[in-house]
Amino acid sequence: MRLHVILWPIQDWPGMAATWQRAEELGFEGAWIYDHLAWRGHSPWDDAYASLAAAAAITSRIRLGTLVTTPNFRTPIPTASAIRTIDRISGGRLTVGIGAGGDSHTSDGDVLDRDWSPRERADRFAEWVEQLDTLLTGESVSAAGDYWSMREVTVSPGLVQQRPPFWIAGNGPRGLRLAARLGQGWIANPVTETPYEEVRGTIGRLEEACDAAGRDFAAMPRLLLTGFTEEAWVGSVDEYDDLAGRYAEIGITDAAIHWPRPGSEWDADMDVFEQIAASNGGNGSR
Repeated sequence: MRLHVILWPIQDWPGMAATWQRAEELGFEGAWIYDHLAWRGHSPWDDAYASLAAAAAITSRIRLGTLVTTPNFRTPIPTASAIRTIDRISGGRLTVGIGAGGDSHTSDGDVLDRDWSPRERADRFAEWVEQLDTLLTGESVSAAGDYWSMREVTVSPGLVQQRPPFWIAGNGPRGLRLAARLGQGWIANPVTETPYEEVRGTIGRLEEACDAAGRDFAAMPRLLLTGFTEEAWVGSVDEYDDLAGRYAEIGITDAAIHWPRPGSEWDADMDVFEQIAASNGGNGSR
């Protein structure tokens, strides 16, 4: 299983730069940051795309990504432009994790002063992903959507990757169909008290959605976001290996753990964390 890390964009830059570089040295497959104005009320919370551009300039191997970016406060055209720019700065190392977003005010869910119904949120997300895809694959793009419109916009020239991969977070039927249609990867974020069973069932439905869309399910990376259940992913190397093995058996290909954050529920022994990273990432020699 490929191992990724989630970083916290809350340090001053010299410290944050050192963290990005250390993550690369430890051999993580990818490093991700949550795309919010503030997360669970924490501020300052640095902009995800600006942070990724800075990280791209001081790293050379590790993949970079958002986990996840949403239409909560981002519109398609400037988002596509930022994606293209980071793809170019990084030499093609950007993965775009995307999701519909939540509705909590502490994580910018209602900052546009609109309470979306679940159906509206899903409709709006689907339109947003479709427009991002079109902007990053076409030229002189025009669209008249229910939520966003554009006229003769060209963003895609200069991309290093043909189109940076979209890894889509979605557990419901519409989200899984969208992942199967436009995603190159899928993100699992279990929320129940039985995460293993939840993920196993959702992976089965994702495979069905891929089959219906004519997509190769086996070729699609499936990333598990950890740290929000009772599972001890960073308790010890043995505990990590046991959980990684169990989830690999049901189809998870990648796992993301959080960089230890003192004073929070994501605190962990840094020595153990680095041992897990080194045993799974090769200590930078990938």
